Amino acid sequence: MKTYNIEIQRVKSMRHDQHGLVHARVDALVQTVVPRGEDDEPSSVISLTEANARVLLSLIKAQLLELDKRKARSRF
Repeated sequence: MKTYNIEIQRVKSMRHDQHGLVHARVDALVQTVVPRGEDDEPSSVISLTEANARVLLSLIKAQLLELDKRKARSRF
């Protein structure tokens, strides 16, 4: 498994498709990482500023609300 350090510079936009996937357009710096020791599990890390985290969170919330509007309401 390849692992990466991903530093998000800017969140540009976000949208969802008919198959339930959410697509985010971001400017990011991506670098491969080599695990240094035996204790390091292979995992990628995403780093972003507080401002970008807030933007990403608000965009995700908006996308989830839009998806919830399209769901059929269950009746009990």
